[in-house]
Amino acid sequence: MEAQTVSEPLVRVRDLVKNFPLKGRLFRGESQTVHAVDGVSFELARGETLGLVGESGCGKSTLGRCLLRLIEPTSGEIWFDGKNVTTLDRESMRRLCRDMQIIFQDPYASLNPRMTVGAIIGEALVIHRLTRSPAEYRERIVELLQTVGLNGDHMRRYPHEFSGGQRQRIGIARALAVSPKLIVCDEPVSALDVSIQAQVINLLEDLQRKFDLAYVFIAHDLSVVEHISDRVAVMYLGRIVELAPARELYTSPRHPYTEALLSAVPIPEPGLKRARIRLSGEVPNPIHPPSGCHFHPRCPKAFERCKVDDPQFKPVADGHWAACHLNDIPGERP
Repeated sequence: MEAQTVSEPLVRVRDLVKNFPLKGRLFRGESQTVHAVDGVSFELARGETLGLVGESGCGKSTLGRCLLRLIEPTSGEIWFDGKNVTTLDRESMRRLCRDMQIIFQDPYASLNPRMTVGAIIGEALVIHRLTRSPAEYRERIVELLQTVGLNGDHMRRYPHEFSGGQRQRIGIARALAVSPKLIVCDEPVSALDVSIQAQVINLLEDLQRKFDLAYVFIAHDLSVVEHISDRVAVMYLGRIVELAPARELYTSPRHPYTEALLSAVPIPEPGLKRARIRLSGEVPNPIHPPSGCHFHPRCPKAFERCKVDDPQFKPVADGHWAACHLNDIPGERP
């Protein structure tokens, strides 16, 4: 897929930080802070899909929620359609929510079991006063259900009567109800069977083409975002360590962590296997991240500079950004 070329991006994120202070204190009286998102910057064009990948706990979902101000950022700026989201008051933010929606990871927990499907989808129509009569309200709900591949009669049923894939379609219909410009897809297929995942991803691609939607597609598996994404950002311990057009990232990674993630992606051809890169140790504690490059304790290519010097996130090729010292060494590649 090719993103539309426009002068002004739909989303601009600058030096976004989100810290979570922990309850309780250390023995010396010092407070503890989890550095969930640590100085993230990126842009998203209209109609583009940015895949956001990384291990569990790297800050992907926190970043996605900060974009919509479901979580308040600690510092930094988020610009959406020319407006600084981080400075908007509650009423202005409520109006802007029409243009920014989210699809949650768990289709079982994200739908109120006491509400009918029609009421779940129609809630936003009522809040934003998008229909003028009961007949128009029902007509819009039926239209949304049919758009995501469900029967209009399903509006009278309850979430427990549907499969996981059908529930996620209901969640997608709910997000579409207010005709948004951006949808944050927070691991929308990770709780689904593999056979259903492809159906939901194909639906999201069809909806993007039909409604010119922009997606931030969050996943922990690079194979899931490969075909839906225009660009892919790889996160590690609260930071984006690599950002590139999808095809280039998969064929020419410029960060050892991206290489390790790609080595776990199966090749869809019998008999072909990638050499698996197994990282040593665990993801470091986000309360006390390592000095220098945060990845150096697990990196198979780390050298002395990595332990003390924090690599800059900078261009390494056209449209390709990475934060790795190996890119500064002539003839070396991560």
